[in-house]
Amino acid sequence: MARIRRARGLDLFDQSFAANFRGKLVSGRALYDEVIQGGLARAQKSVWIATANVKELFIERPGLGRRRVASVVGLLAELHARGVELKLLHAELPSRRFRAAFDRHPALVKGGLQMKQCPRVHMKAVIVDGAWLYLGSANFTRAGLGMKGDDKRNFELGFVTEDFELLDRVQAMFDALWRGAPCASCKLVAVCPDPGGYATGSGRA
Repeated sequence: MARIRRARGLDLFDQSFAANFRGKLVSGRALYDEVIQGGLARAQKSVWIATANVKELFIERPGLGRRRVASVVGLLAELHARGVELKLLHAELPSRRFRAAFDRHPALVKGGLQMKQCPRVHMKAVIVDGAWLYLGSANFTRAGLGMKGDDKRNFELGFVTEDFELLDRVQAMFDALWRGAPCASCKLVAVCPDPGGYATGSGRA
């Protein structure tokens, strides 16, 4: 479960503060190495993902022989089987290929991968175990964080950190969106496909 402490009471959707933290700047192939292999794949308790777009992305998996790569959804299924909480906050409808991969894992469909759609979400973040954070430009897509070739991947930039203050603020904003806190005053609620807070079974892709 994520830790959210000092950020309570802040205006989470209109904030500015002078950050002084240790972290690592990442771009190119390093995004995949740090965020997917170094962060997501090592989760023990929870994974919270915020992204505008959700598309199928492939990752290196041991024991696959010459195939070498497989869908990230398989990794999510393994994490769920180990008891890891999985939340995916997204703006656009997931791609057809992602939905097809998702449908092949009944445990994820039944709520193992909780999904909530908000058309105003444009932030990109991955929070692992409430203790590790990626924040940057890359969507949860093959060209953003996946195994896209170096001559085809997007030009993205971000950083990873374990800074408590940044984790606290980002998690608090994610949690507020997940609970539907801005929905009462949102001018797009009439056209939102998933208004209000997350409800069991409402987040299926």
